[in-house]
Amino acid sequence: MKSTSTQYGTIAVTLHWLSAAVIVALLASGFLSGAATGEVGRKTILAAHVPMGLGVLVLTVLRILWWLVADRKPLPGSTANMWQHRLAQIVHALTYVLILLLCISGIGMMALTGAAGVLFDVTAGPLPDFTEVAPRALHGLGARVLMALLALHVVAALYHHFVRRDQPISRMWYAQK
Repeated sequence: MKSTSTQYGTIAVTLHWLSAAVIVALLASGFLSGAATGEVGRKTILAAHVPMGLGVLVLTVLRILWWLVADRKPLPGSTANMWQHRLAQIVHALTYVLILLLCISGIGMMALTGAAGVLFDVTAGPLPDFTEVAPRALHGLGARVLMALLALHVVAALYHHFVRRDQPISRMWYAQK
């Protein structure tokens, strides 16, 4: 269940890949809702986007607590340079901060506009114009920066796995017995 010096544990692996899948779905649904022209389409997309966002908030808090309280990350691959290791730490920290800021700004938009009531049929009316509230700018910019960080993360993982051959993808998958 816990990580070893060379392999991520089952809980860390599950939280990582579950978070990754939901974040990809969130990014896709967020950009789709922004591009949607019809009210019904936007409402349908956002009605899925909001609970997924809350789910990522829970998963992210669980991941942080898991690392702080119960587990330690494996040592970097034996071929990793110190600057690459430091850059990876910075990218991971920024990714966590961005995810939390996106969750907070999303909650802020829901609270400031009353959109949650409209999305989940508690109150009648059209969706509000999210561009009129301050958290919207942070949410949009944060999503774009997160996409760039995730692309950097994936490229680095592929580079390390296939070029450097220090197996980060194997280390971040379920251990074979």
